Amino acid sequence: MSDFKSYKDLDIYTISMDLFLALHPKTLKLPKYELYELGSQLRRSSDSVVSNIVEGYGRRKYKADFIRFLVFSHSSCLETISHIYKLTVLYPDFKADFEPFIQAHENLGGKIFNFMSYVEKNWK
Repeated sequence: MSDFKSYKDLDIYTISMDLFLALHPKTLKLPKYELYELGSQLRRSSDSVVSNIVEGYGRRKYKADFIRFLVFSHSSCLETISHIYKLTVLYPDFKADFEPFIQAHENLGGKIFNFMSYVEKNWK
């Protein structure tokens, strides 16, 4: 199948987990009325990027399932970018804290997309 012994061996996993762990505490500093609105959506979409990589890897025996969960992960990455962008526009005081996560998630999205292509072409 591959040289990956665990989902923890995947760069997309380690990057997405690091981004989730860095982003999560920042969302808890949002105004109280946003903690359970946009802040919650951002935490969930960021977590979904990681979780779908793990779940897809668990189904890697079935190539189509693996790819499907990578698509979910990629979609959640795009959703996360959208939530971050909304926060930077709505709360300019938080822009410096959140804006770097946009580029980081765009880079991650590219890596997830490239890994999907790798799985489509090389996975048995």
